[in-house]
Amino acid sequence: MPLVTVPLFTVTFLAVVRHAGRDDLTAYAVMAPVLIALWQLSLLDSGEIIEADRWQGVLEVVIAAPANVSTVVLGRVFAVTAVAFLAFIEVWFVARALFGVTIEFHHPGLFLLTLAASGLAMSGTAVIMAALFVLARSARTFQNSLSYPFYVLGGVLVPVSFLPDWLEPLSSVVFLSWSADLLRDSLDPAPVSGAAVRLGMVLALGTGGFVIGRLLLRRILNRVRADGTVGYA
Repeated sequence: MPLVTVPLFTVTFLAVVRHAGRDDLTAYAVMAPVLIALWQLSLLDSGEIIEADRWQGVLEVVIAAPANVSTVVLGRVFAVTAVAFLAFIEVWFVARALFGVTIEFHHPGLFLLTLAASGLAMSGTAVIMAALFVLARSARTFQNSLSYPFYVLGGVLVPVSFLPDWLEPLSSVVFLSWSADLLRDSLDPAPVSGAAVRLGMVLALGTGGFVIGRLLLRRILNRVRADGTVGYA
């Protein structure tokens, strides 16, 4: 579904910036659908892993297996999240075919590194969701409520500088804000300042999310084992 909505988001965002005469915001319009697809796939997959395993009656086996559950979840989430990289091909085609916009990579190496780091960070953060979904009767409610707030805090389309002053500090702990800025800067011909530090922040926040998710998952699994409620919330 996220890949189906990518062309629609691309048309909407490009139409808005073109109608407003803000061609300088084209990078915002073309990068936003890619980040949205990455977030949606990682978030949806983290929930569907638990939901599907529970529905198929194999969650107990996964937990009882000798492999670390959080590592297994991370690998499964990243495998699906990687599919979201196809979103950029969709964006490129729609922008070219419908708006005549050619996306130029002035810093291709930085673009690829940021995209890869963003995928890893999203997969690591998704482990937190997977841990919480173990206790949820339906993950869908959480999935539906955890999308757009993060798009706003992450400055996916609207720059963080336009947020209220009291919200701006929160955006610095959302890795999407670092990813979005770096991806947009990689399309700008101007030199990118502090690229290594900013890329490190994406990876650090993603790693932090994985560590928190791993600790949560271990604690929650210990609880459901003790309660005998692994198969249901």
